[in-house]
Amino acid sequence: MVVICEKPSVAKRIAQALSTHHQNNNYSDKPLDQEQKDQSPASPASSTSFTTIKGMNGQNYIICHALGHLYGLSDSKKGNTKVFPVLDPTWLPLSILKSKGSASKFLSYKIDKILREISEISKNAAGFIHACDYDQEGEVIGYNILEHTCHNKYSISKRAKFSSLTDEEIIQSFNNLLPPNEKLKDAGVSRHMIDFIYGINLSRALTNSIKKESSREKKGYRQLSIGRVQGPTLAFVIEREAEIENHIFEPYWNVRADFLKNNQTIRTQYYPQRIDSKSTAENIINACKNQLGKVTDINIQKTSIKPPIPFSLGDLQKEAYRLFRFTPSYTLSIAEKLYLGALISYPRTSSQKLPSSINYEKIIKAVSKLVDNNLHHNSSYGNKTKSILSYSNISSKLLSNKVLKPNEGKETDPAHPAIYPTGEKPKRNLEDSEIKLLDLIIRRFFSSFGEEATSSQISVTITVKDKFTFKAEEKKIVFEGWIEYYRPYFDVSGFVILDSLSFLKRSDILRNVKIELLEKFTQPPPRYNQSTLLQKMEKEKIGTKATRSEIISTLFKRNYIDNYVPSASNQSVTYNSKIVSKSSPNSSIQKEQINKDEFSGIQRSGLRPTEIGIAIVSSMKKYIPNIVSTSLTRDMEAQLEQVESGNTTSVQVVDKARNQIKEAIQSFNLNESKIGQEISLALEANRTTSPRPTSTAVVTLGTCPVCKSGKLTVKKAIKSKKRFAGCTNYSSAKCLATSSLPQKGIIKSTGKKCEKCSWPIISASGNNQGRRYQWEFCINSQCPLKLSSSNINNQDNSSKQI
Repeated sequence: MVVICEKPSVAKRIAQALSTHHQNNNYSDKPLDQEQKDQSPASPASSTSFTTIKGMNGQNYIICHALGHLYGLSDSKKGNTKVFPVLDPTWLPLSILKSKGSASKFLSYKIDKILREISEISKNAAGFIHACDYDQEGEVIGYNILEHTCHNKYSISKRAKFSSLTDEEIIQSFNNLLPPNEKLKDAGVSRHMIDFIYGINLSRALTNSIKKESSREKKGYRQLSIGRVQGPTLAFVIEREAEIENHIFEPYWNVRADFLKNNQTIRTQYYPQRIDSKSTAENIINACKNQLGKVTDINIQKTSIKPPIPFSLGDLQKEAYRLFRFTPSYTLSIAEKLYLGALISYPRTSSQKLPSSINYEKIIKAVSKLVDNNLHHNSSYGNKTKSILSYSNISSKLLSNKVLKPNEGKETDPAHPAIYPTGEKPKRNLEDSEIKLLDLIIRRFFSSFGEEATSSQISVTITVKDKFTFKAEEKKIVFEGWIEYYRPYFDVSGFVILDSLSFLKRSDILRNVKIELLEKFTQPPPRYNQSTLLQKMEKEKIGTKATRSEIISTLFKRNYIDNYVPSASNQSVTYNSKIVSKSSPNSSIQKEQINKDEFSGIQRSGLRPTEIGIAIVSSMKKYIPNIVSTSLTRDMEAQLEQVESGNTTSVQVVDKARNQIKEAIQSFNLNESKIGQEISLALEANRTTSPRPTSTAVVTLGTCPVCKSGKLTVKKAIKSKKRFAGCTNYSSAKCLATSSLPQKGIIKSTGKKCEKCSWPIISASGNNQGRRYQWEFCINSQCPLKLSSSNINNQDNSSKQI
């Protein structure tokens, strides 16, 4: 019986499980011996791609492994990149499709060797078992091997379905083999076909348009790519950046006051919190300063906090990013290692449910025996005042309950349950990242069985002069329940440990001892990070649980997005003097530390689109809007689900994609020159300017000479994307000071002012036709020095040629 596995590590685990089940236990990692070779026409003894064992009921198994995908789709036009659309790709071994290079040659050699061996073994095989991962990707991997390498054996094969690599589950799956999952295969093949058709045609069209434009300009070109999921995901980042750039910072005010009772200070805020008029806020301060306040209302409300739901892959990726700053793709790679070590169930799942068939009690008992002394709980969220319960303590508490029932989410997955720990002991030393993720999964699993927690929120209303309302609020955990199990990872930042309001009673009189005016500004939405972008993709239902993190990684690799992190030296400054000077003599302004980037209209860290990313989406929206349309991609995902459920056919879905790509290419061809020009400009901007910094803040050129309080910073026009100098007081004080700037090269402040007009003198440097230049000049286009030709000549003579 030939068993097809997806990876060597899975093949090894299956061989161990099946041979352990057999009384002779003759499993070996070594290749076939001479006697085994005589019984089966296999490959040479040097092969390591298969293992022969005697398993259940004396059955002989030849367990073969792939290396993930061994086949890939190929252009039926045989690599002619000038011909498209490509609508009928064919499956070919990856050894043929791999690019040149020593690493690729070695991988191609391994792939060819595996395919030859499996093909030879299959000739005299009594039967075939498909034991790849039970999802679309795994089904396609096994299908291609059984259909192409084993000569049309997919339809007569049997399917082994397991969600963890424990001995018990593997043996159970081999005792209960299923027929091949044709619907799952059709959905997987359809997805590959559609992604290939979209990807190769759009990418080829983009690249060819740039190649033609570059040929005319006698410049080099680069290969570009875009796809049906890449496009909308990139558009999310660009649309958010536009929201940030278009945001108008509107000022508003708030009043904060401290009241004293029994030598205890009660900190309050005026309600409503947002006051649109500064004079109104100052009147409140003048009326309430040093006055008595009366407690007019005390409201105590208890709220239940339900246990968390079990992890789907997306939920695990979001939580790992929140706690450990693991990127989604890194989290998936660690989870796969834990799965291959039989420590957790299959991670590529969208389910938030744990079926009782996995045997809750058995898993909890098994996990209780694991040693967690070396686990590191560095999370800033955990309650540091209480000890962290060990696995054995948590298990004892859970097993004392009469009924074990997890709190489950809504999402289901027909192939696999939510992620859960198996209770297996690690057979190797785990890396620190693996320890962290395993502990998170274990404690999340425990917590889903815990009791509801209870919080109590107290809200105290203090009224001054029967007119002015101030409120103080506190929230406290009064019963931990499941939080006790999840303590290292529960966010306690919104809760107090020791309450300071419970001693107050209605009609108590308090004295105001401090009151201050806070000036704030409306803020744009934050930039996406990798976790929130993943959530956006999930919400919009584009991509799959397994591919979303790969799409984000691809956008980074293509240089369509970058990660912006301002330097620590520029992260916080006080309000400038102009804001402080607006206060009246009778009020005090709190000089709160604010982020310089926020005040300038630029958010701190997060994902930003690059010039080339913006140009591609802009061109697609203008000429082929469907390509970056969320609705098109969402509709395609829904159709693929219909294929998997059997409500539609693969042929219908793929044919629809073919028709859509024909329309897109037709529109592309009509506008190829315009698209090429627009994207070429973005590529040129990338070539002639330094890379976008990942650790620098806003470029400040100097003090604004018009309002004399704001700062002139480098900004970018929304429509033209041209950079210019603008005042930071545009939003708050409508200062309209602007100046044009060079569109190429690096711009820096010199710290100097023009003697005639007091505008900043800046430094610009870059490369022009292979020669490096650097020059200094006043950025005021109306500077008196520039109005006479003699002074212009003097200005030119001051330039420094390097």
